Amino acid sequence: MFKIQEVRELIKLIDNSNIDEFEYANEGTTIKMKKQGNATVVYEAAPAPKQEAPAAALAPAPAPVASAPAAAAVQQEAAPQPAETANLHKITSPMVGTFYASPSPEAPVYVNAGDRVNKDTVVCIVEAMKLFNEIEAEVSGEIVEVLVKSGQLVEYGQPLFLVKA
Repeated sequence: MFKIQEVRELIKLIDNSNIDEFEYANEGTTIKMKKQGNATVVYEAAPAPKQEAPAAALAPAPAPVASAPAAAAVQQEAAPQPAETANLHKITSPMVGTFYASPSPEAPVYVNAGDRVNKDTVVCIVEAMKLFNEIEAEVSGEIVEVLVKSGQLVEYGQPLFLVKA
């Protein structure tokens, strides 16, 4: 079985490469990744269940759709964006880490939907390996939507905020 950190590292490596499709098997589990536009789709096939049947029973093999729910549960795919969000600027995570909306649990959040920001306005913190990295807006405008919750794990390149420039 793959550890979540191993899967994240594979996604990051594939995302940063020119590879469009990738398949990796380890200890009976297979991961298949395929790039679709800006999204990386991950399918993980669960190991085949071991069935012990009497030698006299000649039952047909289970249909391959039995593993489809497991693959669908692991699939990570960006949903198509509505037309109204297509012209908005996305503030994305520059690293894998934990998203924090405020500098401490008792402090107010940096920004809410409807707040105006400048290029150098700190909008959140992404913590990676015990380092707290302040993320700036990079654009002047109005925060339209906060896409993640405080304490949520975020991936490299994952959209955090939508900004109307």
